[in-house]
Amino acid sequence: MEALDALLNRVSVPRLTDPAPNAAQREALFQAALRAPDHGQLRPWRFLTVEGAARDKLGELFAAAVANKGDASQAALDKARAMPLRAPLLIVVIARLQDHFKVPKSEQLLAAGCAAHGILIAAHAQGIGAVWRTGDLAFDAHVHQGLGLEANEELIGYLYVGTPVNEPRTAPILETADFVRVWE
Repeated sequence: MEALDALLNRVSVPRLTDPAPNAAQREALFQAALRAPDHGQLRPWRFLTVEGAARDKLGELFAAAVANKGDASQAALDKARAMPLRAPLLIVVIARLQDHFKVPKSEQLLAAGCAAHGILIAAHAQGIGAVWRTGDLAFDAHVHQGLGLEANEELIGYLYVGTPVNEPRTAPILETADFVRVWE
């Protein structure tokens, strides 16, 4: 697939099933991530892959986080446990924020977001379905601890990756004039 085609036509694919991307496809996903803009070559990102039985373990971590908030219904706990099972592979994108005299942490956070976007574009280019999810559990201290995040790290999101259940929808065509202005 041509690069411009991938950029113009990528859409989120929330309904995913097996199989997960193979080793060569994963390598392409992560190589694309590593091409993100990176002022200072800090490489302010890291990734965790979660699949197989580890998805159940992540579901238990999510349920514990929900329970820690108090008064969690059984339905809420069951929903939390099922979240990681929505795709055969989850990629947890983590920003590694470093003190740097020239590169503010906000820029490093954006670079990690660009790395996540690179994964999504590379997935689309390979015919792999993917969707970026966050929600409360992306910002939960208990989840961060369970995933091994350090004090200088922030969870950017969970990329759910797999084979699309349905044909991906067509990307809407937006009017650039709605978003672009000339500054004089």
